[in-house]
Amino acid sequence: MTYVVTENCIKCKYTDCVDVCPVDCFREGPNFLVIDPDECIDCTLCVPECPAEAIFAEDDVPAEQREFIALNAELARQWPAIIERKAPPPDADDWRGRPGKKSLLERCG
Repeated sequence: MTYVVTENCIKCKYTDCVDVCPVDCFREGPNFLVIDPDECIDCTLCVPECPAEAIFAEDDVPAEQREFIALNAELARQWPAIIERKAPPPDADDWRGRPGKKSLLERCG
C-alpha cells in the first residue's frame, strides 16, 4: 500500500509533508504535489503533517478521489523530487477545502 495526495492539495501545495518524508518520495508540479508509489514506504509520517488533509492511504482514498491514485503514479514519473519545505502559494489558505479543483491542476510549468 502507498499513500496518495488528493484534490485538496491543488492550489494549496503546502510542503509540510516533504519535511518529514524519510525517503523523499514527494514530487512537485506547478500547483500540486504527488507521492511516488514506487518510493513510498508507507510510514504514515506525512498524513498528520498535511494542513489540507489531502493525503490518504491508498485503501482509504475517498471514492470520489480514487482517480488520484493513478494520477499520483503518472505525475510522479514526470515531475522532479521535492526534498525541502517551501512556502505555500500566497492564496493557499483561500483554496484549502474547496471542492472541484481537479480542472485547475497544472501538469507542467
